[in-house]
Amino acid sequence: MLDASAVIELRAVGLTYPGPPAVHALQPCDLSVLRGAFVTVVGPSGSGKSTFLNILGLLDAPSTGTYLLDGIDIGGLRDAERTALRGRRLGFVFQSFHLLPHRSALENVALAMVYDGTPRRERTARALTVLERVGLENRAHALPTTLSGGERQRVAIARALVGRPSVLLCDEPTGNLDSVNAGSVLALLRELNEDGMTIVMITHDPEVAAHGGRTLTIRDGVLDEADRTTGGRL
Repeated sequence: MLDASAVIELRAVGLTYPGPPAVHALQPCDLSVLRGAFVTVVGPSGSGKSTFLNILGLLDAPSTGTYLLDGIDIGGLRDAERTALRGRRLGFVFQSFHLLPHRSALENVALAMVYDGTPRRERTARALTVLERVGLENRAHALPTTLSGGERQRVAIARALVGRPSVLLCDEPTGNLDSVNAGSVLALLRELNEDGMTIVMITHDPEVAAHGGRTLTIRDGVLDEADRTTGGRL
């Protein structure tokens, strides 16, 4: 029975790339992520973390199992429907920021709404609101090249939030930051989670993973619960 309170629900979801030889990138796994959770996934390079995140982000389709996002079975969707669902329900934060260098922080955030039909005036207002939420209202008109690494990542987080997603998917969000900026970004993610945002964060660093409320491990494509959790099913 699928959990109605889960924003992400996986049942025997796996991904195998056909061979020869076949590559089992993600072994079939079950996972429930409740709304408002902060889940971290830790594992070494090549363990399957990127494959797992790509499945959650609707970038790769699983070869087995059932994936429900906000109760929607993604298995029966056409490509255009998957793209639309990804745009409405998911926000992405990457290690490398992916900001346009010749656009201001405000413009980088507002551009995320260009293709969803949001009127220009509303795009600007919403972009300013989320920049204020991440503590960058005074840097709204600065170019990324004039921002610190931590500030650039905050702009990237604002861009991910402006679409009001159900889930924030973070791929090594502190990987390019020094310890001070990394701590600042992690504190912001915790604040967002305390405000109700569901977060799934991929990392190779167990110390970073410990900032979440629940930690999963992945190794050789096998997803498992880390020892520090209080228990329960994935």
